[in-house]
Amino acid sequence: MKVKIHRLFEYLLETTEKAPEAIVGFSLSAAPVLGDFLDALDPAQSLDWNGRDFRGLPELRTHVLAQAGLEGLCQLEDVLITAGAAEANYLAMMQLLESGDEIIVETPGWPQAEVLARAKGATIVPVHRQEAEGWTLPLEALRDATTARTKMIFLSNPNNPTGQLLNTSELQEIVRIADRVGAWLVVDEVYAGLEWHRPRAPSIAGLYPRGITTGSVSKALGLQGLRTGWLVCQNQDLVMDAVILRENASEIMNIMGEVIAEIALRPERLVPALATARQAGAQNLARLNSWIAAEPNLDWIPPQAGLIGLGRLPDGIDSDRFAQRLLDDPYRTFLLPGSAYHQPQHIRLGVGGGPEVNLEEGLNRVSRALQDWRG
Repeated sequence: MKVKIHRLFEYLLETTEKAPEAIVGFSLSAAPVLGDFLDALDPAQSLDWNGRDFRGLPELRTHVLAQAGLEGLCQLEDVLITAGAAEANYLAMMQLLESGDEIIVETPGWPQAEVLARAKGATIVPVHRQEAEGWTLPLEALRDATTARTKMIFLSNPNNPTGQLLNTSELQEIVRIADRVGAWLVVDEVYAGLEWHRPRAPSIAGLYPRGITTGSVSKALGLQGLRTGWLVCQNQDLVMDAVILRENASEIMNIMGEVIAEIALRPERLVPALATARQAGAQNLARLNSWIAAEPNLDWIPPQAGLIGLGRLPDGIDSDRFAQRLLDDPYRTFLLPGSAYHQPQHIRLGVGGGPEVNLEEGLNRVSRALQDWRG
C-alpha cells in the first residue's frame, strides 16, 4: 500500500515558505492561547499517557457524546479519542476497506477518503454535488450508486468544502440507502457547531449501527494544534479494531491534547466559546457575501455551516495558476485552488481566523488580482 499525495496537501507543501501577508480561505476559528486554559490545568499533571483508558480520558469521551447529542444513544465504550478527525477517518478506512471494495465519496468533498481508498486498492464511486443545484447531495444519485459491492459511504456534514448541510430527513434516507446493502457510513463532522441558519444535524453514530461519526476540536474551537478528535460507533468491534491499528502506529493519544480538549469541551466553556466563534464567523461571512456581491469576477453559494465555500472564477482563469500568482508580489495572499476538490474553475474562500489573517486586505488584493488578470 502506497499513499500518494493529494493536490490539496501538495499545494500546501509548495506554499509553506511563501509567507503570505493575508489569507482568504482560513478554515478554522481563531485559535485560543495556552493561557486561556492555565486556570484549569494541574501543574502536577503527568506527561505520561492518561493511564486510565486506551480509548481516551473517560470525562473527555463523556463530553464528546454530549456535544454531539449522542447521550443515551451511544455508550462511553463507543468513543475513541484520536489525533484529530483525520486519524479517526484513517483508522476506520484502514480497518474496513479491502482491495476490490467499493467506496462512495461525494465530490466536492474532503479528499482524504479518496486518497486512502486508492491506496487500499478500493474502487472509488463518486457522487457529484452540482453547483447549479446549490451543491446539495443528490440522494437519487447516491441511491443509484449504492450496490451490493458498496462497502462504505464517506460524507462530510457540514460538507467540506461547500458548507452545505444535510438535515435529519436526508440523513435518515442515507441510512436507509446504506442499510439496504449493509454498508458502513462514515460522516466527518469537523464543522459541526458552526451552523448559520439551521440547527445542528444529528450525528450518524446515533442513527445507524454501522454509522461512524468523526470530529475534532480543530475547526469550531480553533484548537487544531491539539490534534485531538474522535471516532464514535456503536459497533464496538470496529472501535477495538481502531484501537489495535493505532497501537501499531501512534499507539496512544498525547496527554496534553486530551487534557486541554477535555477542558475546552466542558459545557461552561464550550457554550461561550461556540457563541464567540459563531459571532466572529457570521460577521466575516456577512462581509464576504457583501464583497462577492460587489465583485463582478466572482460568484458563490454561501455556506449553510462552517467557515469555507467555493467561489466560481470567470471562464478562462485556472484556479491553480490564479492561486499561485496571488501568492507572489504584489498580492502576497493565500487561498486554495478548487483543483484540490476537483473543481478547477473555483477557489476556496474562507472566513476563519482572527485579525492576523488580514481578511479585509486579502479581499482587496484578490479583487486587484482578478482585475489585473482580466486586464
